[in-house]
Amino acid sequence: MNEKLKWVLNQHYLGKDNVNQVTDLLSHFTLEQVRKVGQFQCTYEKFEKTPLHYLESLASFIGVEKILIKDESSRFGLNAFKVLGGVYAIAQYVAKKLNKNIEELSFEQLKSPTIKEQLGELTFISTTDGNHGRGVAWAARELGFQARIYMPAGSAKERLQNIKNEGAYAEITSMNYDDTVRYTSQLAQKNGWVLVQDTMWNGYEEIPLWIMQGYTTLIQEIVEQIQQAPTHVFLQAGVGSFAAAVVAFLTQYYEHDITFVLVEPHVANCYYESFKAGTNEFVSVGGDMQTIMAGLACGEPNPQAWQLLKAYTKVSISCEEEVAATGMRILGNPLNTDARIVAGESGAAPFGCFYEIMTNGRHGQLKDTLQLDSDARVLLVNTEGDTDKENYRQIVWHGKYATL
Repeated sequence: MNEKLKWVLNQHYLGKDNVNQVTDLLSHFTLEQVRKVGQFQCTYEKFEKTPLHYLESLASFIGVEKILIKDESSRFGLNAFKVLGGVYAIAQYVAKKLNKNIEELSFEQLKSPTIKEQLGELTFISTTDGNHGRGVAWAARELGFQARIYMPAGSAKERLQNIKNEGAYAEITSMNYDDTVRYTSQLAQKNGWVLVQDTMWNGYEEIPLWIMQGYTTLIQEIVEQIQQAPTHVFLQAGVGSFAAAVVAFLTQYYEHDITFVLVEPHVANCYYESFKAGTNEFVSVGGDMQTIMAGLACGEPNPQAWQLLKAYTKVSISCEEEVAATGMRILGNPLNTDARIVAGESGAAPFGCFYEIMTNGRHGQLKDTLQLDSDARVLLVNTEGDTDKENYRQIVWHGKYATL
């Protein structure tokens, strides 16, 4: 049996006092830049802020001052936050083709027949475990373009169908996530399609950065909704783009140091292995990477995200499937008047890790290292709802991963 949690301190941790060492990347996540992103996102006619829940009874039960969860399960009606990155990247791409700044355009203007005539036919292509691809498909359809979405082996049929329901061509490949990314990149080059992927490599930096910036709308909402700054933030890390966006903004926004913690599944723990190696370069992991945390089944970090997370993340945690499943069940069955949160497998993983640390005496050293005590104000983001409803029921109703 695998350990429920494995953890490693980040030997490259710089902290807030050394914020200037990655200034070039941080400049894309200042309050001014984040407000520009949010200004565009809000032009979508059905835009609504997602809620931030204070789980007061659970915080008292566990022994911390506050537990705050930003619930992205209602974002744009797509049951996950990922659309924020996809729609902003596509909008930025279109704005650039029109030789305009995104601040000059609204979502509705981009949907106009005039702009479609100027640009002609465009096809956007992406690899996804489900949520990102659905967001790209939705954005392409809303703006009058085509989308082709490719998913790694083992992807849920419901997530595939959700993408098809947005009008995109979609299929599940026989490859893992990272190999599927390479495949879609080749298809994009061969066919003149526009690749919308949340990881970068040499020659492909602009769109991944736009995606990361798109995610910051939810972070701006958090700092507007929150009453006191968090002391700790637990973040899920697939390729790391979402986590890096959160870290880059909050590190600059607040005056005090925040303890950032990364969470990954055992089978796709590239950040854990990278921090464990202790070198300046990241480590990739391979294999099938089959996990219920499908949105985190990525074996290669985004190099831009790696630079940020290497500098400002204190601890990386690799977790067993049961940890995420426990998180799903607890959030879905709240104490007293706490809000019920329907969290998918990847959405619940950070909370599951936090709960395991706080309630299992075997993790006392990690709890002390993170200084998770009665003064801790812990922020988490439920990045997805029940995007695979059948699997959600199997876990929450039937205890599919209650014992291993």
